[in-house]
Amino acid sequence: MINLDYGIIGNCSSAALISKNGDMEWLCLPVFDSASVFAKLLDNKEGGSFEFLTADDYNVTQKYLPKTNILSTKFTNGTDTFEVIDFMPRYYFHNGRDTMYSPPDIIRYVKYKVGKPRFKVLYDPKLEYAETKTATEERKDYIKSFTTTGPYDSLYLYTSIDKNKILNQEEIELEKDEFFLISYNQKLMKQNVERAYLKMQRTKVYWLNWTEDTHRFSSYNKEIIRSALVLKLLMYEKTGAVLAAATTSLPETLGEIRNWDYRFCWLRDASMVIKIMTKIGHWKSAEHFLSFIIDVVSDKDEKIQIMYGINKEKNLKEHILTHLSGYENSSPVRIGNAAYKQKQHDIYGILMDVLYQQFQLFEVSLQNSEELWTITRSIVRTVRKNWKKPDRGIWEIRTEQRHFVFSKLLCWVAIDRAIKVAELIKKQDYADKWTPLRDKIKEDILEKGWSESAQAFTQVYGSNDLDASTLLMESYGLIEASDPRYIKTVRATQRDLSRNGLMYRYKNRDDFGLPTSSFTICTFWLIQALDRIGEHDEAKELFNQLLSYSNHLGLFSEDIDFESKRLLGNFPQAYSHLALIETAMLFSKDIELKSKFS
Repeated sequence: MINLDYGIIGNCSSAALISKNGDMEWLCLPVFDSASVFAKLLDNKEGGSFEFLTADDYNVTQKYLPKTNILSTKFTNGTDTFEVIDFMPRYYFHNGRDTMYSPPDIIRYVKYKVGKPRFKVLYDPKLEYAETKTATEERKDYIKSFTTTGPYDSLYLYTSIDKNKILNQEEIELEKDEFFLISYNQKLMKQNVERAYLKMQRTKVYWLNWTEDTHRFSSYNKEIIRSALVLKLLMYEKTGAVLAAATTSLPETLGEIRNWDYRFCWLRDASMVIKIMTKIGHWKSAEHFLSFIIDVVSDKDEKIQIMYGINKEKNLKEHILTHLSGYENSSPVRIGNAAYKQKQHDIYGILMDVLYQQFQLFEVSLQNSEELWTITRSIVRTVRKNWKKPDRGIWEIRTEQRHFVFSKLLCWVAIDRAIKVAELIKKQDYADKWTPLRDKIKEDILEKGWSESAQAFTQVYGSNDLDASTLLMESYGLIEASDPRYIKTVRATQRDLSRNGLMYRYKNRDDFGLPTSSFTICTFWLIQALDRIGEHDEAKELFNQLLSYSNHLGLFSEDIDFESKRLLGNFPQAYSHLALIETAMLFSKDIELKSKFS
């Protein structure tokens, strides 16, 4: 069975996916949402890749260097062994912690281990999503790839290995350490093995220091650290945006058309990520994200979108790349995401929840506190105006607006957290003014969101269809875990939506038919809900089972197939990894607080 057995490397500017065989099959440069350089992930024949080809008797194993985002792939036949160490440079320079070096570069450091290892190199860039012809030629100091038609783009490969042998795919016998450096830019300084090694060591130190600044826990610490490292990779340092995933168009179900571009910043996903990262010690990430929010919501009457481009773009027009066959022939391949136009009322509450967290931590000394207070009041005005209206919901239903219970819940959260912020900053008059609205929304949810026949809170008002998002009603504070209605909702939702230990988001038909795969975060939500209603043993058993479905490196995608447990959907998925950390924290405790300035 083919699975999403990839590792991710990156430097908070872009990222690459490398298969467990050491094949680089996805890379966009210079930034996350740029056109692809390698896209074999989305078209096995036309996408382009960078591979090490060995004889069939070589065994390949892969792991991360401990507590880093540096990936090691070892090739051995028992006698001859070499290792490829992949990373994107990221480190502070000039002996300080203010200036970061994170260029649009990838280094593949080829480490000689023992014997006489041999391999061939398949280096086949296909620029601009392979939409136009790419020429690759040897030059004096590098190999240059460039488009010959359409928009001009180019790529440089520096290496210590004979360039002719690479281009002609001749066999190479490794006798010492060698290097490859892929760069979007032409280098001004001479590149050599020593410089590549130094960059590797500096990058390793950066990640080790970053990990050291993460809170330690009494159990599941390894899983928490790996998920935190994934989340860090998905943070675009230039603007503070947080990506939902590093890929586009990996299907939720093979052969279907639920294929989306996730290389954007959803306010919902990003806010949840930031809330978790703050809890595990990385407060600086929150500062960057809040600056992003202040920039995209700069005017008092600004309409808040559900998502933005990583460079704060507001128009994310969607189009289809018809020349690519798609992952496992699951087309279409989409670039952009039309969901940016949707109305989703839940974003107000999720954003306010993270703003409240920051006000709690920093009180009135919070940088940009006045701007954030202005945003808080704007959100209250927006919720007051819109909470009674239907929307597309958390799952982004494209054809019909409805009164989703989760959207109403998060409207209540928005007002509740706004009141708490007002009280923190001694604006009691605002808190008093907003309290009746909070009470009214709660009363509406408890009355219209509950179904007597289903004996549960449901997906939408007036329906018996269940939805995993209602499992969050207790964690957001609308209802107590001991409330019989919540306990019944958890059990009913589990009975209706659970299959082979995994959860559907919902089972009713949507605009693309009946869902057929498990949405990973929903299983984490069920585990959390079971734990909160006192079913601790059942919850922990489900959690351990779910952890076993990760890939060989502990990474999760958006979806999991119910039967085969194959990972599906965009990868790695921030939503899944933030929920993993949040769930692991329920079964553990913080045993060592680290620096907040990481």
